[in-house]
Amino acid sequence: MKIALEEAFIAFHKNEIPIGATITYQNIVIAKAHNLTEALCDTTAHAEMLVISLASNYLKSKYIRECTLYVTMEPCIMCAGALFWSQIGRVVCGTTNPSKRGFIYSGTKLHPRTEFLSGIMKSQCKALIHKFFSYKRLINCKKFR
Repeated sequence: MKIALEEAFIAFHKNEIPIGATITYQNIVIAKAHNLTEALCDTTAHAEMLVISLASNYLKSKYIRECTLYVTMEPCIMCAGALFWSQIGRVVCGTTNPSKRGFIYSGTKLHPRTEFLSGIMKSQCKALIHKFFSYKRLINCKKFR
């Protein structure tokens, strides 16, 4: 999760929503990424989507059953769908999605064999998201003065 949080900080400094993700295989990091939706002008360039592609390419398989995803915030519905189809073995997330746009709130399911854990480094992950959106609100308020 520490590497995922480092990726989230990189996103923060690029003015991207600060979500980072890593995928491990046999306890080795094989993929890491952060949100790039702004930089790539691509609404699908979420950290989870990027690491799924990287891990699949690394393993030369569309299924990443023996892998673990570490992500700083609960995946959205789109990412949960991709995780379902990849049949990832385990998902570990830092914090829930405060905007209620995450897969848990929506009732979306991960693959039946996917293990899910939440709350790892929760305070750090949550604080970064709050800091980012507080900063965004502050900037927006100054624009309208």
